Amino acid sequence: MIAFTATIQRFDKKGEKTGWSYIEISAAHAKKLKPDTKTSFRVKGKLDQFAIKQIALIPMGDGKFIIPFNATMRKGTGKKHGDKVKVVLEPDESKFAMNADFVACLKDDPMANAFFKTLPAGHQRYFSKWIDSAKTTQTQTKRIVMAVNALARKMGFPEMLREEKRNKYS
Repeated sequence: MIAFTATIQRFDKKGEKTGWSYIEISAAHAKKLKPDTKTSFRVKGKLDQFAIKQIALIPMGDGKFIIPFNATMRKGTGKKHGDKVKVVLEPDESKFAMNADFVACLKDDPMANAFFKTLPAGHQRYFSKWIDSAKTTQTQTKRIVMAVNALARKMGFPEMLREEKRNKYS
């Protein structure tokens, strides 16, 4: 386990990461978590008093990693870019569980299920986490329908969201 205080940073121009807020994990801290690892791995712990789990550390080269500081983390901690946050982390070896209703609906649509299985595991998790983040059963059901329909048309998560945004404002 590691514990330290970090400043929430933001990428100005960094390709697909442009605009992301993040916390940097030094090479020394990363080595304590998972020695000699240069690939992404998952951690759990706390950001201030906000509990996190199944969060990916993304390698940035030179042994450094980052944790993307997403909207859920911003709301949970009440912190934003430029603020300091107390970080406590340890490796998270638990297996990710896909949303059961989503999996059941995928099984009912062979085309959607076949395309879903071609996606990398991380991309598959985007769908499930998005569905799980719904506050009501009605919203969760709407998201499952939207995800299965998009997957049947061979759309990944970002394409689905962009199409939904276009349709919403058309």
